[in-house]
This record gives sequence, C-alpha cells and structure tokens, in this order.
Amino acid sequence: MLLENFIEKYKKEIIKSTQDLIKIPSVSEDSNILGKPFGYSANAALEYVLDLGKTLGFRTKNIDGYCGYVEFGEGKDMLGIIGHLDVVPAGDNWIFPPFEGIIKDNCIYGRGAIDDKGPVIASLYAMKSVMENCKVKKRVRLILGLNEEKDWKCIKYYKEHEELPTIGFSPDADFPCIYAEKAILSPVIKMYYNQHNNIIIKDIDCYNNPMNVVPKICSIILEVSSEINMNDFINFIKNQIEKYNFEIDIYKISNNQIKLTSHGVSSHAAHPDMGINAISRLIVLLSCIFKHYDENLELFDLFEKYISLEYDGKSLGIYTEDESGSLTLNVAKFDLIDGTISIGINLRIPVNTHISYIKNKLVEISNLYNNISCEFYGEKDALYVPKDNYLVKTLCKVFNEVTNSNFEPIAIGGATYARAFDNCISFGANMPQSEDMCHKANEFISIDNLLLSCKIYAKAIYELSK
Repeated sequence: MLLENFIEKYKKEIIKSTQDLIKIPSVSEDSNILGKPFGYSANAALEYVLDLGKTLGFRTKNIDGYCGYVEFGEGKDMLGIIGHLDVVPAGDNWIFPPFEGIIKDNCIYGRGAIDDKGPVIASLYAMKSVMENCKVKKRVRLILGLNEEKDWKCIKYYKEHEELPTIGFSPDADFPCIYAEKAILSPVIKMYYNQHNNIIIKDIDCYNNPMNVVPKICSIILEVSSEINMNDFINFIKNQIEKYNFEIDIYKISNNQIKLTSHGVSSHAAHPDMGINAISRLIVLLSCIFKHYDENLELFDLFEKYISLEYDGKSLGIYTEDESGSLTLNVAKFDLIDGTISIGINLRIPVNTHISYIKNKLVEISNLYNNISCEFYGEKDALYVPKDNYLVKTLCKVFNEVTNSNFEPIAIGGATYARAFDNCISFGANMPQSEDMCHKANEFISIDNLLLSCKIYAKAIYELSK
C-alpha cells in the first residue's frame, strides 16, 4: 500500500512525463552524426529520459548514443528492465496529432503511448517508489533502447559494452506476463523484371512500411502500350476491384499511365488478422490484370498460389501450430528497385518449429520458378521460459495480486527485448482483454492503466530485488 500511495502522489508527474516523451517523434533512422547513430529525434528521447532520471535521483549513463540506462541500488546482481524509446512511423487517420500527447476521455493519445513510452515512464516512477520506500539487495537498471522497431542495433551495442542483467523483464507486451515469444523471419522473394511488355510497372510505393506493420496503403503506376485500349483496361480493373470488394482507387495520370492506390487497415505484424493488408490486395489485383492480358509474371503467380490474402501461413503449405499459437504471415514490402521486383514477408513462427524448416520450404517454393530467388532477413529465435519458472510465477503472481485477478501466463507473436537476455521475459503493459493499440492509428494508453502499470511494476521490482 505504501508503494501505491507514493505512486498516486506522483500521478501528475507520471502523466506529464508520458506526454512530454510522446511529443518527441523518435522514429529510429540510420545516422552518421557522432553520438546520435539513430538520428536527432531518437537521441532527444534518450536525453529526455536520462535527464528525468537524474532529476528523480538516479544514476544515469548515455552509452555512445546507442542506448542508455537509469539505475539505483547496490549489489552484485542486477534486475534489468528493458524498454525502448523509438516508435514506428505515425501513419494517417489519427483523431489527434500523433506527437502531442493529447488527453481525451482519460486517455493519452500518441505514437508510443503503449509501445513503449508509457510503460517506460511507468517503470521509471515505479523504480522511484521502490528506491524511496524499500530496501533492495540488487541494482535495478532501466535499459533504454532506440532501435527496437528496426534492427536491435542498440541492444546489441549494449550487450557488447555493458554488464548484463541477472534477471529481468521488458515492459513491452502484455500482462499478466509472457512465457513464450514466437520466432521471427523476414523472407524477401525477388524476381528480375523485364519491362518489354504491353503492361509495364513504372513505380511501386509502399510508403516505407516497416516489416512489423500490416501496410495500410500501397500504390503502383502502370503504363500500357498502344496495343491496349485504355478505357477497356480501366473498366476491366474496376470490375475486378468490385468482384473482390477491394478498396483500390484508380487515377488516370496520362493517356497511357494509371495509378492504383490500395487501402487497408494497419495493425501489428504479430496480429495480421486484426488489419487489412493493402499490399496483398494490390498484388492479387495485379495478378488478375497481367493474366488477363497474357503477361503472366512468375512473382505474381507464386503470390497467388502460395500467399494470396492469407495471414495464417496455410497457403504456404507450412502451417504449424503449438501452445504459442500458429504460424502467421504479413506481406510488408513491395518494391521495384534497379529492375528487380521484390515482396517482403514477415513470419511469426511457433516456438516448437525450427526456423530452418521454414527456410527450406520457402526455398523449395522459390525453386519451382526459373527467375525467382528468396533471401532471408530479420531472423530472431523464439523465447520460451516454462510456466513453472520462478520469474514467470513471480510476475504472474504480482499482477494477479495487484489486480485481484487470476490470469495465466500467455504466449505472443511479438518480439520484445526479453529474448535478447537470459532469465528475462516480457511483462505488460497492455492489460488482459483490452484492445492492443500497438502500431495502430490513434494509439493510446488510459491514464488508469498507466498508473496501474506503475503500481504493478513497483511491486514486481521489489519482489525481484528484495
């Protein structure tokens, strides 16, 4: 009760700090600026939290701009709390500006509110409450990453230069706690494109959609030769759009060029069924167009046969499922670069399925075609900690005690920093049975849940470090 009362006393500061941090548009980007390897905005977010940590009485360190930490306590062992300050791009269709931290109906709106700025601030003030009110026997360190949404270069740098936690959690997923995270693989299927046809792809734009986001928009410019009647061409496309009930706009930009813009609904790639994939819809339409005009492209044929509009991987012929869930698939990239068309896919693989098995199956599919190759990126092994493990049992117990509930540990398709460290799992801050706004437009965290998370984290920090 002492910890909870202390947190209530800091309620205004917790809310304001979350708003201030959201106001920093910290999309990670590659940079050659000394001390700012992920750009000015990501660095500004790091400096903000480090300065706040100093103000609250913690020890802090900026680790060459790659990451940083806020720490208190003494001892040989360390409890690590591993969060991130970078965010995915805001995208469109926001009710409020995504980088202003506006409060409406007792919720704070903004990119990063739940992923992961709100939970980081909750963790910081939870540390403050424990530092001021409890005696602990470990150092407690909040590790701050800046490249989580892309390549994890920040956490790799941390592990190369700093001491590793003895035990830890990442406030970057769901309560009550996560005992398993699926493996991740991002295949890119490529085909050299010969433009000497009656229909020519001039440009593709998926608006820098990240691999871990279901794309909400994608455009393509097509040029047709004089052999094709433009009015007939457009009418055929309209009929196909109506047939499939796709939301795809047609723009005539010249006598022989049109632009097709496909619209979807964004969501986290770990939950592709919660979104509508704009790229997949566009490629299905393109496959129909090219086949109708006898200009079959191998890449579109592969897509239609093995990927299509599926998000559960069944069409690949490699569907797998276990206690962590089923294989999921998100078509995240569609590009035309230097004469090569490529489709980038993000797979979330059940913990008991070997990544090598998935790779071999994808290579087999690619080898069925003469001009298609498959390359692999973004590979991350699964995380699995048994439910009877001390860390899992302790964190789940803490959550249930604070919330007077009886939830069991869960498995997810998302990837958190927890899998980067031994003896570490993800823990909050999304509440059970609540909508996960991670990577979505109008991302928010309710103020009640922000404060509740802070109280949960405070009790967890004490239990793991007492």
